Amino acid sequence: MEEGIPFHLTVKASLFSLLGSFFFCLDVALDVWTIVSLYKEQEYVYMGLLIALLLLSSILVQVFSWIWYKEKNIGTSTDKFAEKYNLIGPLHFLQLGVFLRCASLVELSIRKVLKFDIFQEAVAVHLKHDLSMLRLFETFSESIPQIVLMITIIMQEQELQLFTGFKVAVSFLMLALTVMSYHRHMREFVPEDKKMNWLSSGAFFLWNLFLITPRVVAVALFASVLPCFIAVHFLCLWLLLVLCVWRQKTDFMENAAGEWLYRATVGLIWYFSWFNVSGKNTRIKRILYHVLMGADTALLLVLWFWRTSVESACRNPLPINPYVLLVALPVLYIIGLLLNLLYYWKFHPKREKTPRLMLAAVGLLDTDSAAETPQTGVHKRMKNMDNNFW
Repeated sequence: MEEGIPFHLTVKASLFSLLGSFFFCLDVALDVWTIVSLYKEQEYVYMGLLIALLLLSSILVQVFSWIWYKEKNIGTSTDKFAEKYNLIGPLHFLQLGVFLRCASLVELSIRKVLKFDIFQEAVAVHLKHDLSMLRLFETFSESIPQIVLMITIIMQEQELQLFTGFKVAVSFLMLALTVMSYHRHMREFVPEDKKMNWLSSGAFFLWNLFLITPRVVAVALFASVLPCFIAVHFLCLWLLLVLCVWRQKTDFMENAAGEWLYRATVGLIWYFSWFNVSGKNTRIKRILYHVLMGADTALLLVLWFWRTSVESACRNPLPINPYVLLVALPVLYIIGLLLNLLYYWKFHPKREKTPRLMLAAVGLLDTDSAAETPQTGVHKRMKNMDNNFW
């Protein structure tokens, strides 16, 4: 399969892989630092919520990673060493499974950068795909809930410190960058003239930033005044979204239990942002989704503004003028929708021009016979995401 891959990972891509692994480890260190800071400030309730969010997200990601390791797509020396000494299961139990994947990617990246004779191109492709999926899941199950919690703390304590505001802003930027990185990874399989340039990358980054930010801020504002009702709101809407995913007849995992876990995760992603799980007739689905989420976001903002107005007499002034938020967030959302339309009109590649290249790239197409091979494991996931990418 190595000879049949119609593209090759560049040294630049390998360096970015090393950089991505570094930032993953840095994110873990910052999470620990945040927990320690909350402990020192005696914010035990918020500290407990943060630990719970981190733990639940980690368990979710580790379960996906462990399931995919069970498919025996092991090819690096690091993975073979872990399998030989039966370390894969214990490492995932200890919430270290993703670090094992990062170590494997670092090994392959070093081989590429140093131009070792043995470089497993196909293994690197599969590993990068699974890691990009896991990081996307982590972003929506950990990073976004953390941002919601940080904004909620700011609004409830009615104090915005410069450093805290900076952390929130950087978190939003990193969130949009993570989503863009996943999309750029999918673009690695398309012809050179269809890869993302600076202009298309900027448009994709901005429309995700402008669409996700108002949604996350609206959820956080609502949680700051009605903390009990936000849980009810999330559960009701999440169940509806999971039902919608089920109606799409997704086929991403190898068994029914894994598929329902995937659907539940997509429902979580949909609570904050659009994520395509069906390769057909997506335009109408995207329109319906944005209408629903736009209306729900507006409802959360109105309820927050009403509740804030009622309690304004007995509370200190908010750190941000509520009228500014009430106007700015819908404007940002509309700008995001317009940039979304611009991106798909001008910058998104057309499917009919590149399907055979994509299939060959992921090892699903025999370049001699042009016949598709049976889809299982990582091949099945990559083919599925290929369909959804367009």
